[in-house]
Amino acid sequence: MGSGAWSTDVYDAADRYRRATGTSAFSYSDSGARVVHPALDPRGVVRESRDSAEHPHSTPVAVLFDVTGSMGHVPRVLQAKLPQLLGLLLRQGYARDPQIMFGAIGDATCDRVPLQVGQFESDNRMDDDLGRIVLEGGGGGQMRESYELALYFMARHTVTDSWEKRGRRGYLFVIGDELAYPQVKSAEVARLITDDLREDVPLRQIVDEVTRRWDTYYLLPSGSHYSGNRKVLDFWRGLLGQQALELDDLGAVCETIALTIGLGEQAIDLDQGLQDLDRAGSAATGTVSKALARLTGRSRAEVSQLPANRTTGRGVVRL
Repeated sequence: MGSGAWSTDVYDAADRYRRATGTSAFSYSDSGARVVHPALDPRGVVRESRDSAEHPHSTPVAVLFDVTGSMGHVPRVLQAKLPQLLGLLLRQGYARDPQIMFGAIGDATCDRVPLQVGQFESDNRMDDDLGRIVLEGGGGGQMRESYELALYFMARHTVTDSWEKRGRRGYLFVIGDELAYPQVKSAEVARLITDDLREDVPLRQIVDEVTRRWDTYYLLPSGSHYSGNRKVLDFWRGLLGQQALELDDLGAVCETIALTIGLGEQAIDLDQGLQDLDRAGSAATGTVSKALARLTGRSRAEVSQLPANRTTGRGVVRL
């Protein structure tokens, strides 16, 4: 997968059509579907990000978000923002040949659709994958979801030329607001992915596996049920250190991911990235500067001197 080129015009045309016809961006879910779409079914598959003549230096990016009840309206907000991520990366030159995979996380102890994973795409098919995600809205109510199952899939069911040819990790962003379960359960893996594990896998072990090949971030956004919860933040910072980030504006998720990748690719430093956002009139500058301060070692005092959020009324800016 990963062929073709992203077109903002194509996305806009599809969005206008949906608005004109009253069609939801999550049409599969809103039709009443309660089973995983075949294109997002994790059973017996491997997702690949490969080089090609069209994209000779692929940069894999995976964005997986919680779709349980505690996240409320967050997934629909993300749908309006995330398809523009590729345009941000390309037009600012933060990453070469980015290929993006979207997926969704639920609770394997009680949800009907606890894991959904799309393909790595370079074009508007990523928007199709988003539209196929079931927004189950369930969850078990115990401040835990099956993030560990998604991490297991990323660790053992993805293959990238970025790693195999160049020894470079991809970028994995998990957007949620709860804790993971302490183990990857063999019975859940057998049922949902069809691997035959001899025993459960401790969470720490699977985090170590996934972070070998994926530069992994956990984003806790404003607007979710447990936003700002110290227990959740401490849990993920214990696993990922400074790469567990808070966002005080959900609308800034696109810019935060783009600048994080730009920093990782050494295409920019934080000041350059913030200047890019400011020149474009983005309302996300303050949120992004605060979120990414942990990655750059800035003090709280330094961050407080950075520009505050400005309201432009234009949503995400296409850079």
